[in-house]
Amino acid sequence: MQIKSVEAHWLHSPIAEAKQHVSDFGRHTSFDTALVRVETDAGIVGWGEAKAAVGGTGVYRALVGIIRDEIAPLLVGRDPRDPARIWEELYNRVRAHYALSAGHVFPDLARRGLTVSALSGIDIALWDILGKSLGAPVWRLLGGRTHDWLPAYASGGWAAEDAIGAQLKGYVERGFRSVKMRVGVMDGVVQVSAARVNAARRALGPAIGLMADAHGTYHARDARRFCRLVEDADLAWFEEPVAADDLPGQAEVRAATDIPIACGESLFTRFDFRDVLAARAADVLQPDPAICGGITETARIAALAAAHQARLAPHLWGGAVMFAAGLHVCIASPAAFILEYSLGENAMLHALARSKFPIVDGGIAAPEAPGLGVDIDESFIARTAVRA
Repeated sequence: MQIKSVEAHWLHSPIAEAKQHVSDFGRHTSFDTALVRVETDAGIVGWGEAKAAVGGTGVYRALVGIIRDEIAPLLVGRDPRDPARIWEELYNRVRAHYALSAGHVFPDLARRGLTVSALSGIDIALWDILGKSLGAPVWRLLGGRTHDWLPAYASGGWAAEDAIGAQLKGYVERGFRSVKMRVGVMDGVVQVSAARVNAARRALGPAIGLMADAHGTYHARDARRFCRLVEDADLAWFEEPVAADDLPGQAEVRAATDIPIACGESLFTRFDFRDVLAARAADVLQPDPAICGGITETARIAALAAAHQARLAPHLWGGAVMFAAGLHVCIASPAAFILEYSLGENAMLHALARSKFPIVDGGIAAPEAPGLGVDIDESFIARTAVRA
């Protein structure tokens, strides 16, 4: 089997004003992603997803260009059923032969950022092809399932103190047993964020899991103050308390509280996550499969989590393809314990694919279809593709 073609499409889906939300990233007026399509000479098509920004905050021309102009020529004619080898070759580029013979990396200069996002989209598509070629779901190729089903948490929570309880209780009414809300700079001062969290806990009662996500917007000192102000709210985790560039600060926050600390959506490759674990800066790792290096690297990060007694809860705020990629890794990983499910308006999750991810008893069962099990609606691509 050989790769016949590699395509990438910037998809842009506007959000109706009534369904928009506002966070520290501003008003979310669209949802965007880069969809990767890899076709083989055997007629099998694999789908991948790569991300350049949060939601609709980015321009995807550069990312699509990397996939189309730099990576695609390297892959045509290659056997797609070796995603791990192709990952190493794309990460190490012209020195890949040294890396593969020496047993350690000789990474390309662009070993972070859009280059690894592009690699992520390709890698996910190759795993999709591998599963389809063998008639097996991707999780089986990763060692089989350690979970038949995983709980999911509703990811949203932007309302003010007087409305946050009702907003989160609305998520619970949709079948979720855990919910996540946003805090941080969007609230102005720490006391406002803490008041919103405490109001949410009062409204939800003790039985519903509650997480808080600061999007990396606190200084370490303010993050520690926030933890003290919400110490009775029984948070399941405090996510991205400080910027991803302030690893020492995050370690300080974790050492100062017994609230579990989560991070990872802004990190690239297993090496970034190794550093987080070495600094004892997190309890929960949240790699984004469309950013961190695809299924190959997310599975490696899952193994790191298991080895360090950390837990895995991937960042799954994106489209159906990256959601499926994270789901398959979680089904196979003993460190995985919960799935993120976006409650923001997101056509990439709900309309890009005909196949859906139904919430049953508060969670999602292991998919059984070959590959990723995602049936892409190509008419959606035609409606939303941006010329890039």
